[in-house]
Amino acid sequence: MAGAIEYQKVMTEIVFINLPGPEEPTERMSGSELLHGFLADLYKSENPTIKQYISEICLKWNVHYKAASKK
Repeated sequence: MAGAIEYQKVMTEIVFINLPGPEEPTERMSGSELLHGFLADLYKSENPTIKQYISEICLKWNVHYKAASKK
């Protein structure tokens, strides 16, 4: 007989997008650098609707923005 509580261990990964990202693309940027700049730029949106949408997507995909620590 199955127990009253069933669970499944799920391994998840967390993606951190470090801020600030590159401001402008350059010729020698790798694909990951271009993606970093694109995602960091989305985070800076002034439109509250876009910001809410980005937040919802990040929550769903376990993506977190992380501000650079000051040294």
